[in-house]
Amino acid sequence: MSEAHIVVFTDGASKGNPGPGGWGVIIVTPDGHVTERGGRADTTTNNKMELTGAIAALTSLEGTTGRVSIYTDSTYVIQGISQWMHNWKRRGWKTATGGDVMNRDLWERLDELASARDARAISWHYVRGHHGIPGNERVDEIADSFAIQKPVALYNGPLSGYPVPVFDLPDETSVPPRSKPSSRGSDAKAAAYSYLSVVDGKPMRHFTWKECEQRVKGRSGARFKKATSPADEASILGAWNFKPDDL
Repeated sequence: MSEAHIVVFTDGASKGNPGPGGWGVIIVTPDGHVTERGGRADTTTNNKMELTGAIAALTSLEGTTGRVSIYTDSTYVIQGISQWMHNWKRRGWKTATGGDVMNRDLWERLDELASARDARAISWHYVRGHHGIPGNERVDEIADSFAIQKPVALYNGPLSGYPVPVFDLPDETSVPPRSKPSSRGSDAKAAAYSYLSVVDGKPMRHFTWKECEQRVKGRSGARFKKATSPADEASILGAWNFKPDDL
């Protein structure tokens, strides 16, 4: 890296969505110190844990100075804090369809922490989950361990003794753009606007297939479907006897 940044990895997980969940954090400071943190909640969601991990990291860094590079596999967190937040606040914490923004309390806390540091001093980086990126794999392990209450030793010490090659980072860390529909005939696949799921009678919107899959995998009676536009999303929800405001 061209200048010394505080490097952070965060992740969150839930077993059931809602269900028991955990979060994990790695913080590497420019003086060569590594701190791992983790925590859990008895009943939570994957998105709540993703947000909680980011909040825990920035809370730990209160009172410090310098740029922070945060790596996460949650497009929900990255897009929320860097793209959607302004409009949410402008609309009084309402979504584009008029519903209440989910997890508002967590978003407000994350916004408070980021603003106190100066948002320009924080850069958000997307890494693909379960893709062999050491820092991401480690925070995933921490989050899962806390979710299932499996003992995990959290490291707190010099970078020279840290067994995770945390600076093995991908060259490309921007959120991947949604693919455009192919123009090669009627078999073309439409790009995803969102993914919808229903588990235990509760609908949820997801912005990646990974997040949707995590929620429905192994859940009896779960429903899921890709939406290609806001109108398509509303139509799918209507067929399931829900409204956009229910998300």
